[in-house]
Amino acid sequence: MLISQEPFLNFQTETVAMARVLITGGAGFIGRRLASRLLASGHQVRILDPLTQQVHGAVPQDVGWLQEPDIEFMRGSVVNRQDWIAALKDVDCVAHLAAETGTGQSMYEVARYNEVNSQGTALLFDVLAQDDRRSVKRIILTSSRSIYGEGRYECRSCGLAPVYPSSRSASQLSEHKWEPTCPNCGSNLHVVATKESDTPRPASIYAATKYAQEDLVRVGCEALGIGYAIFRLQNVYGEGQSLKNPYTGILSIFSTKLRRGLELPLFEDGLESRDFVHVDDVVSALVLGIDAPMPPDDTFNVGSGVATSIAEVAGALSTAFGKVHNTVITGQYRIGDIRHNVADMSLIRSKLGFEPSIDLQAGLKRFAQWVLTQPLPEDLLAKANKELQDRSLMGS
Repeated sequence: MLISQEPFLNFQTETVAMARVLITGGAGFIGRRLASRLLASGHQVRILDPLTQQVHGAVPQDVGWLQEPDIEFMRGSVVNRQDWIAALKDVDCVAHLAAETGTGQSMYEVARYNEVNSQGTALLFDVLAQDDRRSVKRIILTSSRSIYGEGRYECRSCGLAPVYPSSRSASQLSEHKWEPTCPNCGSNLHVVATKESDTPRPASIYAATKYAQEDLVRVGCEALGIGYAIFRLQNVYGEGQSLKNPYTGILSIFSTKLRRGLELPLFEDGLESRDFVHVDDVVSALVLGIDAPMPPDDTFNVGSGVATSIAEVAGALSTAFGKVHNTVITGQYRIGDIRHNVADMSLIRSKLGFEPSIDLQAGLKRFAQWVLTQPLPEDLLAKANKELQDRSLMGS
């Protein structure tokens, strides 16, 4: 991305700020809400974002759509050294949110995911390491629960615990054997909350790049004497998320189908579960990491601590839209998907005082109300699925 002669569109007013925070990916779902929260608490905010079409659709010519007059906005990329150099000037804290997301797409756009996620983060530290006048004192990274793979389980038949099962194989999935099994007795395992100290086992290229980001941040910050906090986000949803991207965000996909009067397709048997966390709770966690008097220098799960099956969330979302429940079990599966996940929230609760405040029912109601104010997007799920099928990354 080329930088204009005036790289920053500066609409900043004269306010006394606590710190200048650079948000990479700041025009995205989480970044925009984080920017608003930081501005409200007195921080100065700068955004670096390429405004990619897959996430944002057709991009307006002006930046008024950011809806914040006090933001320094820079259109640029984390894979461009000059963009990093310009964006980091006089910054106290970096909230590094920029990333390519989507488990399925990552399996065949490997180089792009690695370049943006891994190399983009490496380039950040390359620039910082060579800057004798660097002002950055803290880095906040949004990582992903996907780095755990299947996460933590236990066997209630033979008592084996903890168990960290390998990724489900293509042959296992093709036989519709959905549940991970005990390596000792062969019984189906039971998912339990995954702790930050549990063994990471990334099951997708996306997950591998997020885990690489974590190591780069931890090692780079320790070497340079910069404080950090790493947040492993669970399934984030809420008002403002992209309704155009068919590669990520099951609630966006379902909401489009509900508005079009279509049935909701449930992969596998519909009983796979996720830990859904509202975007406002995620932002609260990030702000705690930014504002903590001492840098946390630790890694935290951010979720609700509650596992909800995809079938349950499809029904709850249908109710939130005032629609009849119309789901179909497809038996389809994607290579790299995990079966279950739920976060152990003990560490972030004890160390940062974080407590999720928006339950799923309330969050889905808010999400549905917002969606109905938005233009009806095209249903692109079939297109995204075909791309996976053509590459033998999806079956039924």
